[in-house]
Amino acid sequence: MRLLQSLLRLSCAVALCLLLSGAALAVGADEERISDLFDSGDHTNNWAVLVCTSRFWFNYRHIANTLSMYRTVKRMGIPDSHIILMLADDVACNARNKHPAAVYDHPRKATDLYGDNVEVDYRGYEVTVESFIRLLTGRVAPETPRNKRLLTDDKSNIFIYMTGHGGEDFLKFQDAEEINSYDIADAFQQMWKKQRYHEILFVIDTCQANTMYSQFYSPNILSIGSSKKGENSYSHFHDYDLGVSVIDRFTYYNLEFFESVDMSSNQTLDDLVAAYNISLIHSHPGVRKDLFRRELSKTYLTDFFGAVQSVELTSEAFPIGQPPSA
Repeated sequence: MRLLQSLLRLSCAVALCLLLSGAALAVGADEERISDLFDSGDHTNNWAVLVCTSRFWFNYRHIANTLSMYRTVKRMGIPDSHIILMLADDVACNARNKHPAAVYDHPRKATDLYGDNVEVDYRGYEVTVESFIRLLTGRVAPETPRNKRLLTDDKSNIFIYMTGHGGEDFLKFQDAEEINSYDIADAFQQMWKKQRYHEILFVIDTCQANTMYSQFYSPNILSIGSSKKGENSYSHFHDYDLGVSVIDRFTYYNLEFFESVDMSSNQTLDDLVAAYNISLIHSHPGVRKDLFRRELSKTYLTDFFGAVQSVELTSEAFPIGQPPSA
């Protein structure tokens, strides 16, 4: 009898262990599936900071660069409330503009980039190194309006685009001051410490652009530049009617690629980088990905350029159409 009781106890213990281990495996599998689901991004909102650091008529192309990128991110689904546009804004109404209140990025003038729905957040002499750094780090004055604030958090993916005149480790602002690679690197570190971003895609179109991300050291940053050290970044499409070039080559071929991309696209950053053609761009674009934790082939363009809708997972079905319980 004692032997039988011992065997029963042993069998019950074994059954309990198997049950618990099975439950643990099921929980582990569920956690793994949830982890895989969010591995593609793990963020809840996208923002864009678009900065033209040039002014004056002869820098028309830099303003067109920025407005073209602005049009693209809006088309992809990022609303104006999540776009910070910094623009000298002295081209559309310049006395030399034969097409008043309009800006174009092609001599055919098929698309008016200025249009009827452009919201410039920092205009003219508001575009300074100080205002840019304060925007990124959140160190703005209490009276600063909402449209001049980068209201991001640790679940925000941020696309930062900059264009203008630059050189090795610096970018000019308004022909009056300069920002260097150390300034931006330190600003990004402050953002990381203050949980102001999840991932950053930093894209810059200027001469020797690739030197501008050389000092970055904060995690989850992917950087793309238009030209290597000692190399110029070239303009494209000279408009003889306006007397100026209307866009830069690197920006133009990025935009050309994006014309085939929409909010439901499965195109990745790897596809974008692979599309760069040195013979067309006339410079050597660079990509720095050592700080970025994901593979480019698994990072969708919509992770930075598309609209993001929050999804809440529950373990129970939601009672749609049923009255709430008392």
